[in-house]
Amino acid sequence: MNINQTERDAVYKTIFSRRDVRAEFKSDPIPDDVLGRILKAAHHAPSVGFMQPWDFIVVKNQQTKEKIKHGFELAHAQSAAMFTDDKSQSYKKLKLEGILESPMGICVTCDRSRNGPIILGRTIKPEMDLYSTVCAIQNLWLAARAENIGIGWVSIVHDDVIKEALQIPDDINIVAYLCVGYVSHFNDQPDLEKHGWLARRPLESAIHFDSWNNHSDNK
Repeated sequence: MNINQTERDAVYKTIFSRRDVRAEFKSDPIPDDVLGRILKAAHHAPSVGFMQPWDFIVVKNQQTKEKIKHGFELAHAQSAAMFTDDKSQSYKKLKLEGILESPMGICVTCDRSRNGPIILGRTIKPEMDLYSTVCAIQNLWLAARAENIGIGWVSIVHDDVIKEALQIPDDINIVAYLCVGYVSHFNDQPDLEKHGWLARRPLESAIHFDSWNNHSDNK
């Protein structure tokens, strides 16, 4: 099945307009059919050995979200202390999550024992199951953007906080906690770029031909 130009353009528009959302969440609920489409897209991600190691925990309970928010606040303070004084002050001013503002969270996990200890494609690189789970997250993120729903990835929280709050077994890996919801608007630029934390690297600086030393920006 070929992709026509209109469909191609829609894919690129979705990719380039995707944002990590923090401050723009609205409280509007996400209809079940929309959530179902997003999760179905995530579940159709590629996975090494077709092991499909992911699970999705949908979080709507306010008390559960408050536990995760408290865990974020502790980890956020811990993280701020790791930066230099100037950078720490900038860090503290950034809005880095929307745990309580978003109507739901989705925790994406990886079961590294799924389908047994020997998996096609993981025999040499055992971490491929984690990478496969990240592919599911990217599918989820792009599908959400196509539905005009924002996603915010919260990485500044310790796994044990989320495991306790969501009753996740010890042998299951947490890959992402995502804030999910409709938004007031999508920003033109990523927040961290807009606030001067870092600039986007030129594409040319990331491309090499045939060897690491043959860099495209040397041409």
